[in-house]
Amino acid sequence: METEIKNIIKDTDLKHIAIIMDGNRRWAKEKNLPSALGHKKGVEALKTTLRACNDFGVKYLTVYAFSTENWNRKKEEVDFLMNLVAVTLTNELDEMHKENVQIHFIGDLTKLSDGLQKILANAVETTKNNTGVILQIALNYGSRDEIVNAVKKVVSSGVNVNDITEKIISDNLYTSNVPDPDILVRTGGEQRISNYLLWQIAYSEIIIRNEFWPEFDKNLLAECIQEFGKRQRRYGK
Repeated sequence: METEIKNIIKDTDLKHIAIIMDGNRRWAKEKNLPSALGHKKGVEALKTTLRACNDFGVKYLTVYAFSTENWNRKKEEVDFLMNLVAVTLTNELDEMHKENVQIHFIGDLTKLSDGLQKILANAVETTKNNTGVILQIALNYGSRDEIVNAVKKVVSSGVNVNDITEKIISDNLYTSNVPDPDILVRTGGEQRISNYLLWQIAYSEIIIRNEFWPEFDKNLLAECIQEFGKRQRRYGK
C-alpha cells in the first residue's frame, strides 16, 4: 500500500493536506464516554496521521484545532481544550522534534493566555530548522478574520488599490509561506467548510469521511489519497 500511495503523491504532485478534525464529542457520546476522552483520543489520531504523512511523503499537514467560534462552547470545555493543547505540546514536543516535524500555528494567537503563547512560541522555535513534515495547527482561527486582517495589512502598507492582486492577498495570510491545500478532508460526515481556509481551498479537492476524527488512521488517510488520485483537477479550465 505504501508504495502505491507514494506513487500517487509523486504522480499528482500532492504536497498539502488540510483536515477538519470533526467528531471527537460525537465519538465519545456514542460510546457513553466523557467528551474529554474524545478530545484526548483525537490527539492520538493526530499523532497517527502526522506519522502517516511522514511515511507517505506528504510535506504539509494543516489541522483545525480550535476556531474563533469555539469560544462559544461551555467554559469548562474551552478550558479543557486549551489545557490539552498546552499539555500535548509540552509532553510531545521532544518526540515531534526527534521525528523532524516543523510546527507552525495559524490564527489570532494574541487572544490566548500568556502561558499558552509561550508554549506555542517554544514549539515553533524548537522545531524551526526541522526538514520533515510541516504541521500547521489552526488555533483561534477563522478564515474570514484571517482575510480581514490580510486586507488591513495590505491597506496599511500603502499599496495602491489598483495594484492589489491575489498574490498580494495570499502573501498577507497566515499561510503565506505554504502552498494551498491539494486536499481538504472533513471527518464526521458533516458537509460544511466551517470558516476554514476559505481563500486557500479555492481549488482543493474536498473529501468527506463519515468516520469520527478519533477513528482516523493511516489506512483512512491512504484512502483519501487514493480518492484524490482519481480526481481530475481542472482549475476551472
